[in-house]
Amino acid sequence: MIDRIYSLLGLARRAGKITSGESQVEAMLKKRKGHLLILAEDAQGTHKKYQQWAEDLRLPVMIIGTKLDLGVAIGLSPRSTVLVMDDGFAKAILKIRS
Repeated sequence: MIDRIYSLLGLARRAGKITSGESQVEAMLKKRKGHLLILAEDAQGTHKKYQQWAEDLRLPVMIIGTKLDLGVAIGLSPRSTVLVMDDGFAKAILKIRS
């Protein structure tokens, strides 16, 4: 299951449909953009901040993998936050999770 999610995240990055890293994700959330917020399990400091923010925006949140796993999945350095900007990718990832 988690491998399929990572695969979709990689596809979404290549399609230019994700934003990653705390500063870029914050900028998009301030603009009220995004369809799914993904947080790394080992990024405890970010959970409370981003979960509250996502709740205010009615944005679904997934907590999966490690920072290293998320980074590898999207072909970048370790990432604690990934914001899926495309509704189709977000729905596909949420469908896999359920």
